[in-house]
Amino acid sequence: MNLEQLVPRIIAILLILLVAFPVHEFAHALAAYRLGDGTARLFGRLTLNPIAHFDPMGGIILIISGLTGFIIGWAKPTPVNPLNLGGGRNGEAIVAFAGPASNLVLAVMGALPLRYIQATGLVVPDLLWDVLILFVFYNVILMLLNLLPVAPLDGSKLLFALMSPQTAWRWRPIFEQWGFLILIGAAFLPILPGGNTVLGLVFDTVGVPLVNLLIGF
Repeated sequence: MNLEQLVPRIIAILLILLVAFPVHEFAHALAAYRLGDGTARLFGRLTLNPIAHFDPMGGIILIISGLTGFIIGWAKPTPVNPLNLGGGRNGEAIVAFAGPASNLVLAVMGALPLRYIQATGLVVPDLLWDVLILFVFYNVILMLLNLLPVAPLDGSKLLFALMSPQTAWRWRPIFEQWGFLILIGAAFLPILPGGNTVLGLVFDTVGVPLVNLLIGF
């Protein structure tokens, strides 16, 4: 990877750490607060301050993975007490969905300048163009990754909300015990035709078309 490729990646990764991760966790905290749970607020997480949401291990993994071409990383999980949430069984799902939804909003915000540049023929530095594309791409990846119905990801909370209470009670401990291993397998085991992984298939069939739709390619 040459310097022209490396610099936009570094800037985009920093934007994920300083903007996307804090917004994602703030969205969880705000949704929980609006539904009656002030746990995140008590822990100082109802804020956009990136320091409050920074997880050292998740940040390091984000930097390493981002520099190699694909991003995996995480911020400090937002504390939520489901017993305090309004909305019945859907409360926890609403709080979970708020995080990935914020990544979609950020992806749209990054795509709007790209649309404007293309529509007007505005001449901008290549660095700005590359950073915006990576910012859109990374946020779409984070949205799809978090929507996977695998614990501890946000998508698992959506899955449990769709189950009957009895089924969720029976399967939730199993999902939470083995979810991380399932996620690792989905990310790295080439079990699909062509040596593709489950995550690779998701991003190829959903992520890439969504990015192209957002930026107008």
